[in-house]
Amino acid sequence: MRYALYFTPPADDPLTRSAAQWLGRDAFSGETIAIEAADAFPAGTMASLTADPRRYGFHATLKAPFELAPDRTEAELIAAFEGFCAVHPAFDIPSIVVGQLGPFFALIPAETQPPLQDFATAVVETFEPFRAALTDADIARRKPERLSETQRAYLLRWGYPYVREEFRFHMTLTGPVEPEQADAMRELASSRFAAFTNKPLQISGLALFIEPERGAPFTVHTWQPLTGA
Repeated sequence: MRYALYFTPPADDPLTRSAAQWLGRDAFSGETIAIEAADAFPAGTMASLTADPRRYGFHATLKAPFELAPDRTEAELIAAFEGFCAVHPAFDIPSIVVGQLGPFFALIPAETQPPLQDFATAVVETFEPFRAALTDADIARRKPERLSETQRAYLLRWGYPYVREEFRFHMTLTGPVEPEQADAMRELASSRFAAFTNKPLQISGLALFIEPERGAPFTVHTWQPLTGA
């Protein structure tokens, strides 16, 4: 069993429903959804391009997947999760856009937001005591030889290389897209998510996701609103 702390909108949010349709799975219900074809992307191609984010569910990583430390229990993790959400207030990202991170497409902030960066760091640090140490295989899967010195240090210290100043909020929409398909994918994603882009995104809650066994789809265990003053 692995756990992760992710941002995702509530289950009934229009963005959640649109993203589930795009990815072909709802992380709240676990329901598989038929993927729509597009002019440049037949249904099978879309299913392939969204396979990686589909397994994780629509989300932005805050605390990357981890196994529980030997001296911690799930009940303690849930209690800490509920306590964290009770003291942190909701806030807005002023504008989100369809962006590209290397070969991947995602919904990202139009500009870096310090409150968002600070919130992400708080999640990483607060839940660190619950994380079991990475195995050698876990470290190898992150391909540390491709990381910067800072990212390698963060991987060993926090279990994930993209934290603190390396953190980039992104809600992944695709796996790697070939360069010759990138323009068409950008156009398609921009069209499908036009109702949500260039508008604020409220960070209204936090989700505890679970992965029952390695390689299984992630699902939402608990979604909790941020209710701090």
